[in-house]
Amino acid sequence: MKKLLSFFVALFIGSVMIAQTSVSGTVKEAKTGQPIPGANIKVVGKSIGTTTDFDGNFSLKIAQNPPFSIEVSLIGYSSAEVEITQNNQELNIALDESATALDEIVVSASRTPERILESPVTIERMDIRAIKNTSSPTFYDGLENLKGVDVNTNSLTFKSINTRGFATFANTRFMQLVDGMDNSSPALNFNLGNLLGMSELDVNTVELLPGASSALYGANAFNGILFMTSRNPFDSEGVSVYGKTGITSSEDAGDNNFVDAGIRLAHKFSDKFAAKASFSFLKGTEWYATDYKDYDHLNSAPGESTTIISETGQTAFDRLNVYGDEVAIPLDFRGIAIANGIPAQVADALGLKTETVSRTGYKERDLTDYQAESAKVDIAFHYKPFEDDLEIIYNAKFGQGNTIYQGANRYNIKNFFMQQHKIEVRNDDFFVRAYMTDEDAGDSYDMRFAGINMNKASATEWFGVYVPTYLGAITGQIPGVTGGDSSVAHAVARQNSDATVTLQPGTPEFKAALNAVASDPDLETGAKFQDNTRIYHADANYNFHKLVDFADIQVGGSYRIYSLNSSGTIFTDYDGAIDYNEYGMYTQIQKKYLDDRLKFTGSIRYDKAKNFDGNVSPRISLSYSLGEGKTRNLRASFQTGFRNPTTQDQYIGLDASQAILVGSAPDNLDRYTSNPKPNSGTAQQLGFPDTVQLSGRSAYENAFTLASLRAFGASAEDGTINPELLKAGNFDYVKPEKVTAYEIGYRAGFGRLSLDASAYYNKYEDFIGNKTVVVPHYGKVDFSDIVPLPAQLGGPTPAALIAIGNGDWQPFQVYTNSTADITSYGGSIGVSTKVAGNYSLGLSYTYAKFDFDQASDPDYEAGFNTPENKVKFSIGNTDLIENLGFNVNVRWSDEYFWQSSFVDAVIDARTVVDAQINYTVPKWKSTFKIGGANLGGQEYLSAPGNGKIGSQYFASWTINP
Repeated sequence: MKKLLSFFVALFIGSVMIAQTSVSGTVKEAKTGQPIPGANIKVVGKSIGTTTDFDGNFSLKIAQNPPFSIEVSLIGYSSAEVEITQNNQELNIALDESATALDEIVVSASRTPERILESPVTIERMDIRAIKNTSSPTFYDGLENLKGVDVNTNSLTFKSINTRGFATFANTRFMQLVDGMDNSSPALNFNLGNLLGMSELDVNTVELLPGASSALYGANAFNGILFMTSRNPFDSEGVSVYGKTGITSSEDAGDNNFVDAGIRLAHKFSDKFAAKASFSFLKGTEWYATDYKDYDHLNSAPGESTTIISETGQTAFDRLNVYGDEVAIPLDFRGIAIANGIPAQVADALGLKTETVSRTGYKERDLTDYQAESAKVDIAFHYKPFEDDLEIIYNAKFGQGNTIYQGANRYNIKNFFMQQHKIEVRNDDFFVRAYMTDEDAGDSYDMRFAGINMNKASATEWFGVYVPTYLGAITGQIPGVTGGDSSVAHAVARQNSDATVTLQPGTPEFKAALNAVASDPDLETGAKFQDNTRIYHADANYNFHKLVDFADIQVGGSYRIYSLNSSGTIFTDYDGAIDYNEYGMYTQIQKKYLDDRLKFTGSIRYDKAKNFDGNVSPRISLSYSLGEGKTRNLRASFQTGFRNPTTQDQYIGLDASQAILVGSAPDNLDRYTSNPKPNSGTAQQLGFPDTVQLSGRSAYENAFTLASLRAFGASAEDGTINPELLKAGNFDYVKPEKVTAYEIGYRAGFGRLSLDASAYYNKYEDFIGNKTVVVPHYGKVDFSDIVPLPAQLGGPTPAALIAIGNGDWQPFQVYTNSTADITSYGGSIGVSTKVAGNYSLGLSYTYAKFDFDQASDPDYEAGFNTPENKVKFSIGNTDLIENLGFNVNVRWSDEYFWQSSFVDAVIDARTVVDAQINYTVPKWKSTFKIGGANLGGQEYLSAPGNGKIGSQYFASWTINP
């Protein structure tokens, strides 16, 4: 015990005797003399440092005797190195602003630090300063101001980022990494914007790579990748707080308040241990979806806007943002009239016939409260066991929220919860990380099925009122109604049935029924979807730059396990979770020649997934620096990308009302069986059963193409029935899609002006998409089974042809690949400069186009969904007068055609103006900002079917940003 005590005493005395050198000072802008908060102070050669506070001050203690040097740096400024020669040295350091943004350092393009100017591919960037000055309500909204970037607004809390075309809200071709973690939904396979992302107080940098990046980042880095990195508590300590409030304003939703607030706490307990925690919360009102037009989905050809059906004289409807009007049945009014004592000649004189009548549906606004909400928690512990660059990190992220998602249907995402847990070990040469993503759908439900099943519960009673009311009205037996007018009779019948039977929105009975349906996961009676899907992921990278001299060589790999668990409400996992895996490995070599002017980068990656063959993704790029100071750079690259079919492409099994969705994984086809589908009375008379159940396999092996069904229907209307027009739609099972991308670019800095231009050409192979097919309830599509009908009924006829003629068929949406040639091409050019002292100007133009011959694959929808032309302009000044700054962003895009499984339509051209002014109060360590998005008030759609986006006005107060 004495020896042990002596040891600890000696250890304590030794630690006290270790030299402690104190350094303090202030960092300011060289030109203006203004303090620079957030500047990084680091001991050269060690992973020890701190950051300046709001007033530009810092204090640092180092267990090292002088002399040594410290490096002072901040994005947007030239770095400065200062030698420390004595203890308690006071420093006054001035940083010069970088001439252009091209001097800033990025990591994502090559997984190694390099100047933007020398990056081998196109890259866009947003740093702390840009986040502070953004004119958008949130930093994530501000990404739309980057060159070539599209942001599709699904709702107030769900924004979908996209580049270079083929955009959807379910953007599975675009990857988003937050501190190295893929934060896409495990079940949906796409990220939900910043619903589970990062608080703006904790954002350090945002980097975005348009186009394919599979050579380094694997599957799904197909059409672009977004990197968000947070602030390290070793470098960024202190308490930061922000509060934001304002209103959202639109014609449909009116004026509604919103609040957005957050806090970040970070502390370095020692040179070995630091920790941070952040919390942010947003609450507001969604944009209302109020497109009540009746779209003819089934009879509208791909590549064309969905036909809008005139409501005049219609008895059956399927309005876009109205749900429940899908509940429709054929009614034989003539037969019913005769059965109730009306003479046949009177029924014929009144034109009574069989007509399909649908229920009156509920508007979307009746089925949701449109409350948008997002709450995020981020906790991280950082440990440096040797006080050097080796760092061990545990990071946990939690997010819960409400939003609206538009896919095949419209979904009320309510109390959705998602969490991620990561362990990472890293230094300047390598990283090894493993993380898990887990989600819980909470109380989310499908609003289409909510309307359908609320109506279905009272369907018998409703139609029981409708039929006698209609007959009474058309025969003149209802007071005040003149008989003989069928349209008037139908209107009277609908009004009477709705008033006496239909649950009225806003009543306690309606709310109780909606709650019951929304909490029932059986889509025959309810609308809730369950989901507890998980992803387990591990990846690693090692850079040999300290071991190999002749080139920069990296190797890495990743492994992922999907565990699908929706209890049969999304996937065919009725009897338990479905597990499958994928893995990949890559290497990259980077070498400079000709006085470091010519840089060669070569990468290659191999990936393998459970249900698919392996895939090889190469990338080769060359860049060459011109000029005395290497201020101009030419680049060219060839690379490939690929995308594995998503979890839904492979394992979905969902009756979405308009069609049944069935994934094409080989072990999924027989697992899905539909609910019973009724056959027509004619089919029952011929000996076919009352109902049938259809398997997923029938959609891939016994179906007609939708295009051929339309052609057959057109021939029947012309009186010339031609069975040869019906074509079998036996599509191949889905497999990975690939892209071969070629890109050239030029970057240059001319004093305070920077120029960045690029052009690309993409050629796609096996493009993944949905195709709608029609499965007959009975019979084979090759017409091999014949029903011996008598001559007066047409003679022997194929059973499948009878099914089509009687309407005994079911649409399926299958997941497959297009055999058509699909290419896209485009380019962008951007210039930025500073004029008249400190005014920042930016202007960019982006062009995007794709080629697809619809006739070569008539059932396929390419869904480019991107404006052909976009122009973006910005002007700002961070120091207009002392402590006062402003920023204005203007975005224009021309009209474009949007295709999706929900609806196809043209999106109008639009001009959007965002602006903000900010004022800094140094003694309060505070920045105040007021601003607005879409100040012009021109309401617009990101896609048909979602809410029109109005204006948003806000005021914020940030302390110690």
